[in-house]
Amino acid sequence: MCHPVIRTAPMFDKNQLMPLIPEEPQIHESAQGPRTAPSNGRTAPTPRPVPGPRPAAPPRPGRPGPARPTPPAQRAQRDTVPAQPGPSGPAVAAPAAPQIQLVPASAEGALDAAEEALDLLLDTGRAPGEVLVITTGALHPWAEHELSFGDASYWAQHDGGDDVFYADAAVASRAATRPVVVVAVNGGPAEAAVTALSAAHTRAGALLIVCGDPQIINSVLGAGV
Repeated sequence: MCHPVIRTAPMFDKNQLMPLIPEEPQIHESAQGPRTAPSNGRTAPTPRPVPGPRPAAPPRPGRPGPARPTPPAQRAQRDTVPAQPGPSGPAVAAPAAPQIQLVPASAEGALDAAEEALDLLLDTGRAPGEVLVITTGALHPWAEHELSFGDASYWAQHDGGDDVFYADAAVASRAATRPVVVVAVNGGPAEAAVTALSAAHTRAGALLIVCGDPQIINSVLGAGV
């Protein structure tokens, strides 16, 4: 019976062993950096792009400078109540009605009562230019004297405003407003009293003094003058 022959490996001297050469690392094509062209003349493959942060996009043509930021989201519009128009200027207060004082007197004594009231006004500090005297009947002597020089000279005294001015009821509407107006109901037609009191009421800034018959005066004032 035949047996298989077992061969043994030859023995080597440890001094005869060749030193092991470490394996060279393999360079993959995806590694970064340029490659050196091979010496055998072959063209080096094109390097693949390396992943990384993308550069900022250049601004669009026609818009120099940095790119505009994204506008924030708009807020919801609230319901607004239209403003009510206000007054265009300060309110002008209506002029206050003058204080009325009645001095009882007859038609013959009304002018003297008006002179006494005028003296009292001047004695208490009123300036002469603040007083206007209106007559319903005969003119005051001062008015007759000034009118003798002509109508223009007469009204020039009024426009100067330096002294007491005496006017007839027929021309009282031409006189300007003064702080105090004194009316002497010294006769004349009934219409003259109405005209005089109406003009005096609108031209008296603070005080209206009426000298005459109380019944006539009350009837005229009661008529809405």
